[in-house]
Amino acid sequence: MPRQCGTSGQEGAGIQRALGGGAWVNQGGVRGGEACRASGGGGTMAGMSQTPSYVHGLGVTPLLGETLGQNLRRTVERHGEREALIVVSQGYRATYREFWDLTTQVAKGLLAMGVEKGDRLGLWSPNRFEWVVTQYAAARVGAILVNLNPAYRTAELEYSLNQSGTSVLLLAKGFRQTDYRAMLEEVRPRCPALRVALVLDDDWQLLLSNARHVSEHTLEARESSLQFDDPINIQYTSGTTGSPKGATLSHHNVLNNGFFIGEALKYGPEDRVCVPVPFYHCFGMVIGNLACTSHGSTLVIPGEAFDALAVLEAVQAERCTSLYGVPTMFIAELEHPRFGEFNLSTLRTGVMAGSPCPVEVMKQVQSRMHMREVTICYGMTETSPVSTQSALDDPLDKRVSTVGRVHPHLEVKVVEPETGAVVPRGSAGEMCTRGYSVMLGYWANPEATAKAVDAAGWMHTGDLATMDADGYVRIVGRIKDLIIRGGENISPREVEEFLHTHPGVSEAQVIGVPSAKYGEEVMAWVKPKPGVTLTPEQLTRHCSGRIATFKIPRYWKLVEAFPMTVTGKVQKFRMREVSVAELGLESAATIKTA
Repeated sequence: MPRQCGTSGQEGAGIQRALGGGAWVNQGGVRGGEACRASGGGGTMAGMSQTPSYVHGLGVTPLLGETLGQNLRRTVERHGEREALIVVSQGYRATYREFWDLTTQVAKGLLAMGVEKGDRLGLWSPNRFEWVVTQYAAARVGAILVNLNPAYRTAELEYSLNQSGTSVLLLAKGFRQTDYRAMLEEVRPRCPALRVALVLDDDWQLLLSNARHVSEHTLEARESSLQFDDPINIQYTSGTTGSPKGATLSHHNVLNNGFFIGEALKYGPEDRVCVPVPFYHCFGMVIGNLACTSHGSTLVIPGEAFDALAVLEAVQAERCTSLYGVPTMFIAELEHPRFGEFNLSTLRTGVMAGSPCPVEVMKQVQSRMHMREVTICYGMTETSPVSTQSALDDPLDKRVSTVGRVHPHLEVKVVEPETGAVVPRGSAGEMCTRGYSVMLGYWANPEATAKAVDAAGWMHTGDLATMDADGYVRIVGRIKDLIIRGGENISPREVEEFLHTHPGVSEAQVIGVPSAKYGEEVMAWVKPKPGVTLTPEQLTRHCSGRIATFKIPRYWKLVEAFPMTVTGKVQKFRMREVSVAELGLESAATIKTA
């Protein structure tokens, strides 16, 4: 199998790019072959004294020009009798043939309900076998799956259903202490596009039985009408502009990204992949589900949500070879009091991603959990998600201190944020990605799309990065004011806007502060209205049940004013410095991450 990340001899401005007229040139305007020879493969552009922070991931293996359904069909033809899906908490097991047959039933059931190509199909559930089945069934009928976070409360649910125009919703009856049915009942009168809602716990068999009303020919006709560039998924991602934006992804986006992640991990039919991360994120549904089904591997789901003991039990019982998680999950597993009881020797690889990865945790995962070939992935929902990944045979120092190198068929560059000029290797700038993985756009939001994806097709990530001489990338900060708590992206402005709904709040500013456990925690500085006395307990109660629990500030600071610049702008970096000192978080702030 070819390397999934280009070497220094494959990188830089010497990599060719096709123009509309058919000529092949590099970014410096020199013919590609000449540029490669002139630069010695290092990528130095004509007229530049330093190697630019630009790489192009060469791909010997071609991109897949298929829909999700077509790719799954090929896997079933090759590996039909092998196990496809195991959900431990539900006692569910299915071979690829059985899994295919169930997606066929659900697809027919959706057609019987009148689901048309391009209809938005909401899915609001924790990790269950029905989630995975629906993901592929929706793709087979051309519906656009709208991933709804299991932690959503009423305001977020209503916004997502209306912004996407969801017409059909499949939902669990609830999750933990949350009653989904009651929440839906509250918002449904304000969701005019929603015409059907089915509760998985009550209506799943009804959905399956409705399949009898639809012929094989009807389903085949629908599938044959689909194109791999069709939109297939909307995922709401927090940014810095307040309201969540619906990143819209195609078959081509997610299938190829999952496939090349599986290639990088050297997946095959013998691999059994433990996925405790949520499906509503790309981490679960792409890095997990699609990496497995595109390689005939077995997907093992420990339970509805992460539980360290359940993960350890599943890895041992199902002889898993790969394990996923955000750093917080791996820390919980390593620190579990029963960790030493479990035989994890079948593990060889996996993915740590979702938030910055502490170097020491990465080392322990490699040694104590036997995951010698564990990799770090970097990306974002808008890029399907992975842009860079460490390779299995990368030097140890690169695997524990960087987010790897560019994926095949993708380009990445690091630019000066203000001018857009590519910076020299080693200099910090904004990370940008271009290629098949870049989203189609934000659903019904062309203005936000134009701000994120420039005229040349580059997705601007908002992350500050450096690229070394060999093309390895380090994430060194964020331009966007985004908080990443245990793998959850949190928009400070979204939380600020909600806090302003409290009648006693004059102004609120939200920041992220370091956390040894979650990477970051949410903190709010709140200025009460004149004459109003507020307490942290009051503010917490105001948030509870109305916004997702992970968005509720962990720390509160009641203030009379905020640190400001001479031009009147709030200095959030100064707020963070003060908060770190006052909360005694200096140790957490020094944790090294890749």
